[in-house]
Amino acid sequence: MDTNRVKEFLLELQELIVERLEQVDGASFRRDEWLRPQGGGGLTRLIEDGNVLERGGVNFSHVTGDKLPPSATAHRPELAGRHWEAMGVSLVMHPRNPYAPTTHMNVRFFVAEKDGEAPVWWFGGGMDMTPYYGFEEDAEHFHDVCRRSLLPFGDDYYPRFKKWCDDYFFLKHRNEPRGIGGIFFDDLNDRGFEHCFNLVESVGDHFLSAYVPILERRTNLPYGERERDFQAYRRGRYVEFNLVWDRGTLFGLQSGGRTESILMSMPPIVKWRYDWQPEPGTEEARLYTDFLKPRDWLQD
Repeated sequence: MDTNRVKEFLLELQELIVERLEQVDGASFRRDEWLRPQGGGGLTRLIEDGNVLERGGVNFSHVTGDKLPPSATAHRPELAGRHWEAMGVSLVMHPRNPYAPTTHMNVRFFVAEKDGEAPVWWFGGGMDMTPYYGFEEDAEHFHDVCRRSLLPFGDDYYPRFKKWCDDYFFLKHRNEPRGIGGIFFDDLNDRGFEHCFNLVESVGDHFLSAYVPILERRTNLPYGERERDFQAYRRGRYVEFNLVWDRGTLFGLQSGGRTESILMSMPPIVKWRYDWQPEPGTEEARLYTDFLKPRDWLQD
């Protein structure tokens, strides 16, 4: 198990993604290095008020400690008292155009060690997409690339990780999915370190081909105040999920992570309305009826 190889991959992935998105947007990402007093640090790359991206962040973090936060030990009590190390790349993109979807991706590695005992380690990650206006071809493309990222490692991974994504990115208090899903996995340590690391590398390396064609296809579509208003309303669901349900946000805050970097995932303009419902037969209503439900996008 070589943690340095994982760290090198993550830093290279961050740079690759930032360079490609800068080409799409035409503006530069800010570079912000930070240190964590309890151990470790990270590098935040952020764009705000870009030509295409209203806000986007690509974070690398590598943090260490001797006491895990409650969010980590609640499901794994055997980790209490171990020295731990966590590293990963996490990104969220919020385009300005309401016809271009928001997306999230992360790949991460965790290891906890104790003298005289075998280390406990696993990988996690995935990518998902949250449209405001639905396009079947976009959802099909995104899921097809997700499937192809996993296919070399076994036929069972995509259906398992797709369902995991559908189940995880679900707002229980709203009884609705956050978006059209993708893939999600955690606690991945079966079939050895090399197998798991290679799988995570593949997921990270496929992100740009999953998202950029959709972003480029939608970013110049004309829109008005109605579409921007609906985008701001639907962005509220994104905020609700991140603050109420997301384990990564909770782990970051409980472990003393950098708040600005953790909350860079929030959209810059958001609205809430009391008991609002879309007009039947509109494109806004179609998002709910046709897209915000689990679907097999590669078979429908």
